Amino acid sequence: MPITIHPRPGQILLCDFSQGFKKPEMVKNKRPVVVLSGPIKGRANLVTVAPLSSVEPTPVQEYHYRIPKQSMPMVGIFQTNDSWLKGDMIYTVVFHRLNLILLGKTGTDGKRLYFTNKLGPDQMKQIYQCILHGLNLGKLAIHV
Repeated sequence: MPITIHPRPGQILLCDFSQGFKKPEMVKNKRPVVVLSGPIKGRANLVTVAPLSSVEPTPVQEYHYRIPKQSMPMVGIFQTNDSWLKGDMIYTVVFHRLNLILLGKTGTDGKRLYFTNKLGPDQMKQIYQCILHGLNLGKLAIHV
């Protein structure tokens, strides 16, 4: 189910890139992403995100950032490998592309449990620096 309220920066969600994008753009559905921005006036229902990959890039560039699996949702696919931020591929997407990550059902009432943690300030600082490198603005990274 798509999100209905703006997620917090540092939150990890799933994004559906399967509609309206073409290679070399991101085209996978259910790609994990990190939220980069909070709500911005005049941009209702839009969120800026950076995609994650479970495959280590070769070679690792300044716009890549390793996120340890301990920071990811405690669900099978996210616990196999560390994840890698693709700071050279930022997107602004609409809410209907974004979903919370389902961790499972809990209790006898069967309520769904979703991953709502967010990355810490030190991790986000490094992510913002990677984003600047991905935009070829790496000289500004020292100011983050």
